[in-house]
Amino acid sequence: MKCPKDFSCCVSSFENICKAEDIGLDGSVICHEEKTQAARQCAFSVPFGGAHFCNCSLRIYIAKRLKK
Repeated sequence: MKCPKDFSCCVSSFENICKAEDIGLDGSVICHEEKTQAARQCAFSVPFGGAHFCNCSLRIYIAKRLKK
């Protein structure tokens, strides 16, 4: 698995992690980043219907399994 952010979420013990929420979709979580520009620039962000969804498999796992 490759990460353009150098796994900063894991390296920082989840201190440096984006805000995301599991809303029941299998392959993504919804992005709750306060800075919309940051969500637009993220390599894992997918805009849809006025929201941004995250398709990073590691971030999805963290949101769904670890509830973070």
